[in-house]
Amino acid sequence: MKEIAFNIGDSFFKTPGHFLTKLTGIGTLASILFSNAIVIAGIVLIILFIIAGIQMISGSGEPQKIEQARNIITAGIIGFILVIAAYYIVKLVELSLGINLFS
Repeated sequence: MKEIAFNIGDSFFKTPGHFLTKLTGIGTLASILFSNAIVIAGIVLIILFIIAGIQMISGSGEPQKIEQARNIITAGIIGFILVIAAYYIVKLVELSLGINLFS
């Protein structure tokens, strides 16, 4: 039976020397995303802060909008903490087992 597999980098980025041609599969893509998870989560957190800030300013005096903005900030902070915790849990598992899950 033939395997259904292809090189992501070669299929989507035909230009030789393109930095994304190193994507050989989903595992490589997951490794790249995981190694940058804290940066991505930080960018999302900043965007959520901006959205919540705009909502607080525009809802001046309306308790429902202010409460909704506080909930956005709370959810953003909790999500950021969860991403950091997951990152360090995986790093701890890698260290304790002596394997490299994400390169």
